[in-house]
Amino acid sequence: MRWFNLFWQQLANGLIVGSTYSLIALGYTLIFGVLGIINMAHGQIFIFGSLVGLALMTSTDLPLPVAFVVAIVVSAILGIILEYTALRPLRKKNVPHLASLISTIGFATLVEEGMHKLFGADSRSFPEVFGGKVFDLGIMQIRGVDLLIIGISLVLMFVLHFWITRTKLGKAIRATAENSDTASILGINTNLVIVLTVMIASGLGGIAGMMIGMTYSALIPSMGLTLGFKGLAVLILGGVGSIPGAMVCGVLLGVIEVFAVAYGDSSYRDAVAFGLIILILLIRPQGLFGSKA
Repeated sequence: MRWFNLFWQQLANGLIVGSTYSLIALGYTLIFGVLGIINMAHGQIFIFGSLVGLALMTSTDLPLPVAFVVAIVVSAILGIILEYTALRPLRKKNVPHLASLISTIGFATLVEEGMHKLFGADSRSFPEVFGGKVFDLGIMQIRGVDLLIIGISLVLMFVLHFWITRTKLGKAIRATAENSDTASILGINTNLVIVLTVMIASGLGGIAGMMIGMTYSALIPSMGLTLGFKGLAVLILGGVGSIPGAMVCGVLLGVIEVFAVAYGDSSYRDAVAFGLIILILLIRPQGLFGSKA
């Protein structure tokens, strides 16, 4: 009976962690779909925004919902700065995508150095939400904050999927991702679409960063790199540019990672993600939800 309860407990933990990975991967997916590049500054951008929200929560007693808004806005602003300083100038010169990739790495380094100057290198504790209340569901125990995290993730994924597939702006993003030149000929302002896409992707990251702080009760300025790699792993597992793939495989990676730690060793946590990348690239290079070119 004990192993049965442990299984369901670890499954719940994996769903919670995986839901944050999904939101991180969605940011990568949106930007790659429109620009065709991997934004290596994504992790640093949303951790910076989340740290600003956390700092205001702890220093001014800012309510959690407002802190979320702050994290979203700061992350989105950093995304705009990235687009105007590191991406658009290179795009106008029609340079290879490798140059843009390296440019995002440089931007990531600058943002991380800025975090160390503003917040230091140590971890910052996240205030308890709902007073640390725990619900006993019989086969598992789950915190109130965990229910909030899962709820936010599901709502955001549903809203994003509906927005991308059903709204006019969502269709403009899909058209730009398909062929930016054709979209421009059809009257779509592709530059505006790109800016909005980077803003949305970075804002989603800001939400994910706050949720990670709630999950682990702390944020560390240096964790953006590791979390960025986790999002990248989900991007490859699900299929580059696949929004459903990012949603499903983020949760899948979280569950596998948690079970690897629970039934193996904590040192396996990061090895699992990149082991899966190698396996998927060997067996199905286009990802689980991707299609062959």
